[in-house]
Amino acid sequence: MQIFTTISEVRAWRKENSHVAFVPTMGNLHAGHLQLVRQAKKHADKVIVSIFVNPTQFGINEDFSTYPRTEIRDCELLENENCDAVFLPSIETIYSPTAQTTVSVSEISQNFCGASRAGHFDGVATVVCKLFNIVQPDVALFGLKDFQQFAVIQTMVRDLHLPVELIGVPTVRESDGLAMSSRNGYLTESEREIAPQLYKTLQKARENLSTKTIFEIEKIAISELENTEFIVDYFKVARRSDLKFATENDGNLIILAAAKLGKTRLIDNL
Repeated sequence: MQIFTTISEVRAWRKENSHVAFVPTMGNLHAGHLQLVRQAKKHADKVIVSIFVNPTQFGINEDFSTYPRTEIRDCELLENENCDAVFLPSIETIYSPTAQTTVSVSEISQNFCGASRAGHFDGVATVVCKLFNIVQPDVALFGLKDFQQFAVIQTMVRDLHLPVELIGVPTVRESDGLAMSSRNGYLTESEREIAPQLYKTLQKARENLSTKTIFEIEKIAISELENTEFIVDYFKVARRSDLKFATENDGNLIILAAAKLGKTRLIDNL
């Protein structure tokens, strides 16, 4: 497995390989990330993973400075998965001090996490666009736990005519249903016991779609979560196609949730 830290190294490697899949990450890898790598190997001849904790997608008072950096362990895990290359850029490599360009995807970024994390999706779209331009992959894979993020990137790729195929990979879960996330490590022992309730509430909300109104489903779910120590950011039923709030006449739905448990913000969807 080759490890690159500069753009020129990545581009030289890319020229030598004809069909490349790309998995962008912020490191602190878990089984969900490794599943993306395994799926990537099915779609391309070579797989490259980036590890970059992107400062522009963190808001004020968020956890950029404390976000876990485990690059040595991450590279060992990737080598065990027969990953072909890893891109480990510095902040200065990705963001020039004189940079003046930001990629912003309007409308689909506005609700849910976009409403509570100002500028977050501008940071996501900008860094992913930069990484796509550096790596120039044929295929890129993202986990669907961050469904709004995937939708934002889909929209950006479509609108900017970027020559990359996006593949969304279903959420990988712990045995008790908790969606795997690098931030799960922040949970205390008691919080970790409570955390699976978020997924259970999503499942119950899905069952209730056939018998209750959307308003009732959302109200019940929020109440249940608040009764189990969650501080709910949002719990909403939306249309999968454009993430507009769903009406009773809509089909092809997604239920999206974000809530804090202690100091840890968890997101999930069904």
